[in-house]
Amino acid sequence: MRVVSACLSVAAQKNCFFIDMQTQDASADFLIKFWPWFEANRQRLVIATVAAVAVFFIWYFITTQKEQKAVAAGQAYTQLELAMPPNSTVQQVADAYLKIASDYPGTIAGQRAQLQAAALFFGAARYADAQTVFQQFLGANNGSSLAASAQFGVAASLAAQSKLDDAAAAYRAVIGNYADSAEALPAKFSLAQLLEAQGKLTEATSYYNEVMRSQVAGSLAQEAAERLAQIQTKTAATQPTTKS
Repeated sequence: MRVVSACLSVAAQKNCFFIDMQTQDASADFLIKFWPWFEANRQRLVIATVAAVAVFFIWYFITTQKEQKAVAAGQAYTQLELAMPPNSTVQQVADAYLKIASDYPGTIAGQRAQLQAAALFFGAARYADAQTVFQQFLGANNGSSLAASAQFGVAASLAAQSKLDDAAAAYRAVIGNYADSAEALPAKFSLAQLLEAQGKLTEATSYYNEVMRSQVAGSLAQEAAERLAQIQTKTAATQPTTKS
């Protein structure tokens, strides 16, 4: 048994030595083939490495700057909310919000500030100014998550100026371009009101029905149902009576 064990031990050592020699030979063969290629492409490799490092640092710098800008914008917005004097005029408050939007473009806080300025103008019945700011928002932030709100603001501002055809087109833009947004249902309801005011009762009825049947319309569905009932009453009153 000892002889067998000894033989196996010797055989194992020989096999290990053989495997080790094969590994070393393979490594040496790889280096022999790789080194000439490395020497021939050394400059390209250095340039590629430097470029990759530069791209990484540029990406890191831009990302960090964006994050810092977003934080600063949020702080500026909050500070304005807390520090605005109570006797400030609508124009002064709107200008302060618009300054944040100008100083921090592309940030959520900057976008909210711009919409807040437009809402202030709208609340003060300065509908043309509100429309202008809403449209400026869309021009600079068309892909924003708040774009639907801005488009709805444009439509409401136009409607308040009695530009009904333009307002209807703007409401249709909300419905068509932002169908999944929270503004889509209010846009349908507002469009139905415009169409009803223009005497386009069939189309108005269609939109009221869409709102009424929506499972997420809430109280707006009840309002739509009431408007439908009124339209039906008006329609019935205008129908000629038949003599028996």
